[in-house]
Amino acid sequence: MTDRLPSEAERALYRQVLEQGGRVMFREAMQQDPEATLRLIEIGLLIHHAVDESLSAVNPRAVADRLSADLREAAIRKLANSQRTSAQLEDLVHAYDLAPRRPDRAHAVERVNDRQQIRHRIMQIESEMHEETLAAQPGGARPIGQMRQALQRSLDFLDRGIALRTLYQPGALADPPTVDYAATVSAGGERIRVLDEPFRRMLVFDRRIAIISASPDDNHAAFVEDPAVLAALIDLFERDWARAARIDWHALAGRPRDTGVPKEVGALLAQGLTQRAIASRLGLSERTVAAHIARLRELYDAETLFQLGWQLRGAPD
Repeated sequence: MTDRLPSEAERALYRQVLEQGGRVMFREAMQQDPEATLRLIEIGLLIHHAVDESLSAVNPRAVADRLSADLREAAIRKLANSQRTSAQLEDLVHAYDLAPRRPDRAHAVERVNDRQQIRHRIMQIESEMHEETLAAQPGGARPIGQMRQALQRSLDFLDRGIALRTLYQPGALADPPTVDYAATVSAGGERIRVLDEPFRRMLVFDRRIAIISASPDDNHAAFVEDPAVLAALIDLFERDWARAARIDWHALAGRPRDTGVPKEVGALLAQGLTQRAIASRLGLSERTVAAHIARLRELYDAETLFQLGWQLRGAPD
C-alpha cells in the first residue's frame, strides 16, 4: 500500500492546488511538476476534466476509502496496512479541511453562476458519495456526449454499491440513444422511471446536499445543504418517484430480458434468506446485494422483500 501513497513532492503539489481553491489548469500543474501531477491523478487525489483541461482536488477521505477497499479485496494479509490508510493521509485531510474553498455551509443555500464551477463542484461531491444519488432529468433526449461521460461514472458507482434512481420525462422514450443508455445502466442496477409531469432538474447526493438548476440553460445552480429545505426536496422527489411509470428499458431497446443480477441472489431470496445472509453466503458486500435486490424489486414490481421472495419462487429459471 505504501508505494501507492503520495510522496512529499506530490503532497506539496496537492496542497498548492488546495490553496488555489481546489481547481487549477492541467497545463499549469504539468509545467510545475509533471510526474507529481500524473501520480496524483493516478492515485485519485486529483480529477482531470477533459472538457476544459482542468484539475480538481478530491477529498483524501474518499481516496483513503477506495484504497482501503482495494486492499481488503486484494488479500487478507494486507488488512493491517489498509487500516492505516486514513492515518497516512491525515495531513492531507487536515489541509483539505482548512482550504478556503470549504467554508461551513450548514444551513446554507449557495448559488453558483458558472457552468465549469458547477461541474467542478459536482465531481467533488461525487467523489465523496457513499450511499445514493437521486436525479431528476427533465426534457426528452439526453445529449449523446453527456451520456458517454455519465455512463462509466454511473457503472462505477453501481459497482461500489451506490444506489442510483433517476426520473425522465416521456420524450426520452422516443430517443434510441437515451433508451440504449437507460437499458445499459438499468442492467447494472440503476432504477429509471418516467414521469409525465413537469419537474425541475435536480441532483441529491447521500441525502446531504442537493443541486437544483437555477436557469433554463443550466448555467446557474443552487447548492442546498439546509436540512429543512433538503428534506422538502427529497420528499418532492419521492412523491414524483411514486407516481412515475416503471419502464422495461431492455425490451424498449430490443435487448433480451436480463435482470443483471446473479441467479444465486434470486435463488437465495426465494429460499427466504436475508440480505445479510446472502452477502455472507456469496462473499459480496451488503451494498452490492442491496443493489441487486432493488433491481429485482423494480423488475417484479414488488413493494416488500416478502413479495419479491414469493414471486421469485414462482419465476422460471
